[in-house]
Amino acid sequence: MSTFNQSITVTDPASGKSREIDALVDTGAFFTTLPAQMLNELGIEPTGRRRFPFADGRRVDLAIGQARVTIDDEQVTTIVAFGEDDGPSLLGTYTLSGLILVVDPLNQRLIPSDILTL
Repeated sequence: MSTFNQSITVTDPASGKSREIDALVDTGAFFTTLPAQMLNELGIEPTGRRRFPFADGRRVDLAIGQARVTIDDEQVTTIVAFGEDDGPSLLGTYTLSGLILVVDPLNQRLIPSDILTL
């Protein structure tokens, strides 16, 4: 697992309201998880719930919704989890795949990937 910080912009697709934040790139996290209060302030609405395993062993039901995530002029609409307000902002692999980015753990950065076709 590789972790480092990355600047991202999170946008509500409906209103266009956005916020730039630093998120922890976490290859152990599937969905991007952001503080629920921030997502609510942007106007992003929950569309469902999923159960998430936490690093401390807990399994927690969290709301999920859709947000637009931008990194270096590349953007994607992705699923985000409404995390704990005092928890970290995590950039997960689902969002990275949508942006066609992979982790360079040696240099702690994101790099564009070739698209694989079947």
